[in-house]
Amino acid sequence: MLFYDFEVFKYDWMVVVIDVQNSKKHVIVNDRDEFVKLYEENKDNIWIGYNSRHYDQWIMKGILLDFDPKEINDFIIVEGQGGWKYSKLMKEINLNNFDIMTSMHGLKQLEGFMGNNIKESEVSFDIDRKLTEDELQEVIKYCEHDVEQTIEVFLNRQEEFDSQVSLLKAFNLPISYISKTKAQLSAMILGAHRHKYDDEFDISIPDTLKIKKYQNVVDWYKNPINLNYKKELEIEVMGVKHKFAWGGIHGAKEKYYGEGIFVNVDVASYYPALMIEYNYSSRSISDPNKYKEIRDKRIELKKNKDPMQLPYKIVLNGTYGAMKDKYNPLYDPRQANNVCVAGQLLLLDLIEHVEVANKFELIQSNTDGVMFKLKDMQDLELLKSICSEWENRTRMVLEYDIFTKIYQKDVNNYITVEANGKYKSKGAYVKKLTSLDYDLPIVNKALVDHFISEIPIEDTIMNCNDLKEFQKIVKLSSKYKFAIHNGEVLKEKTLRVFASRRMNDDRVYKVKIDKPEKIANTPDKCFIINDDVNKMEVPRALNKKWYVEMAYKRLMDFMCD
Repeated sequence: MLFYDFEVFKYDWMVVVIDVQNSKKHVIVNDRDEFVKLYEENKDNIWIGYNSRHYDQWIMKGILLDFDPKEINDFIIVEGQGGWKYSKLMKEINLNNFDIMTSMHGLKQLEGFMGNNIKESEVSFDIDRKLTEDELQEVIKYCEHDVEQTIEVFLNRQEEFDSQVSLLKAFNLPISYISKTKAQLSAMILGAHRHKYDDEFDISIPDTLKIKKYQNVVDWYKNPINLNYKKELEIEVMGVKHKFAWGGIHGAKEKYYGEGIFVNVDVASYYPALMIEYNYSSRSISDPNKYKEIRDKRIELKKNKDPMQLPYKIVLNGTYGAMKDKYNPLYDPRQANNVCVAGQLLLLDLIEHVEVANKFELIQSNTDGVMFKLKDMQDLELLKSICSEWENRTRMVLEYDIFTKIYQKDVNNYITVEANGKYKSKGAYVKKLTSLDYDLPIVNKALVDHFISEIPIEDTIMNCNDLKEFQKIVKLSSKYKFAIHNGEVLKEKTLRVFASRRMNDDRVYKVKIDKPEKIANTPDKCFIINDDVNKMEVPRALNKKWYVEMAYKRLMDFMCD
């Protein structure tokens, strides 16, 4: 594996390549012959970059073709074109490129989350001359840093790479396909061929559906006036406000706290099951049985605890999204809408049958499950018997989770606690953080500790002396020219911000044209540290009270007035 990153200026280009297996580093500046030699020696290897699918691989192919890298750079960055459009010759260059960018975050943001140095080079990409030797050395230093950071991101996301490789192995695909997205691979594995469809809203209702009380929801989907993605229906179901539209079902008691016996009822592999049982898979798949064969193979492997079940799961779960992607051979919007509508109506069917028993309280419903509160444990068998009838009729399979406490802001933000103290959470405020998603971690920890262990918010925040826990990472979008702090223009567009006690510290602003705007969710008084903050202790200047107030503000979003 080789990790690489290109930097392109008007009259200079450079690439840093780190060969991790052989512990070699290559720094090449303006030397096409040397780079061609390196490529020829490693053309069968895997080249890994960050955002390399959209940028670096096209610079690399252009240099190999003896094109001007600056022209390609401007074609991609300034004109906003796809690199593959620059020349038909691009496809003649064989490159096993793997892009470890799997989210919308820039590399600097991820470096910030990891607590690493996020300073940027002072050498402008707009320089209209050859770079000086000092400027070249500075750019090389920062380019090396970015490649090293790409390696660290890779180590934190290695499962993405491993799952891609497992897909190739499981379905005997060539290593050159490592460059493709999982959705593209799924289409190939399923033998999909692109078709044009003009029946996007010609939806069908499952013949197993049994709805009486909420028949108006079924009728809403049958009404031609509602066959529009902007349309939605708001209705109360089992005492809870719900929204039906062209995504998953959404309904929840807002700002709800409860203790007792709660049961989360989830449909196992809901969308794949709907696609198989109701013939809702993409019509672009050459063999309609192929999708079911993959599902059955995965069940067999999973039963034997074989890790090779993972690539089969990827294909199953990725197909629905691909059916909504007009650039994917699996594209079939009618079938995607059928899955979506059937998914909502069958869950509504289940809720209606549970409601008839008059024994349960609905807490929330979401894309693939519903949550109920029981009056006592004896009612669990009644709930399961109702669910069993629904399973047999709809040919779906349900799974149950029992917990004893819930804090719920809305359907997308909640935390549930089991009797043994284990918890599950969803939403920005209480999600489980990772090295690559580490923003205002102390506020998140304070809320979770309060909900799970009833620890006062002040205790968690005031007793923490690890500065990284207080970081707020902000990134200026391309619409803004620069940031200003304490009257100084900052060269970085990704900043690590902390709340400050110092009277002379100001807000941090972003500038689009001339009028500064405060950067959202940042303190009125702050300081900025873009150096490495790992193992750095909290300084006297840190205003911990700001984080306490932020935590309480978020806490109140969960609580009734």
